[in-house]
Amino acid sequence: MNERSAPGAGRGLPNSLFAVQVTYQGETVGMGRVVGDDGCFYQVVDIAVKPAHQGQGLGKRIMGEIRDYILRTAPPNAFVSLMADGEAHRLYAQFGFRPTHSLGMGWYPNLISD
Repeated sequence: MNERSAPGAGRGLPNSLFAVQVTYQGETVGMGRVVGDDGCFYQVVDIAVKPAHQGQGLGKRIMGEIRDYILRTAPPNAFVSLMADGEAHRLYAQFGFRPTHSLGMGWYPNLISD
């Protein structure tokens, strides 16, 4: 996952529809969020588990909580999307996500690079 700016995170995180945070000994080791318009479109974002805590089922727990939230709150025919990097598609497939026929596209305005 690419780093985000502190100002961007400060604005974006409070606007989440739903968020999951996993802590271990007071440290955040995993997270996931849902953003969207809370009616027609939902997007699963920021699924992350620190490398030292991967392989313990935390990604599945995070996705399970997100799936439960969407099933409880999303109206009929709402569209839920996500972007899968690397092998993450294997995790998401376990929760019903399938490749679409759409081409995923992105744009980073004002990208700051090293």
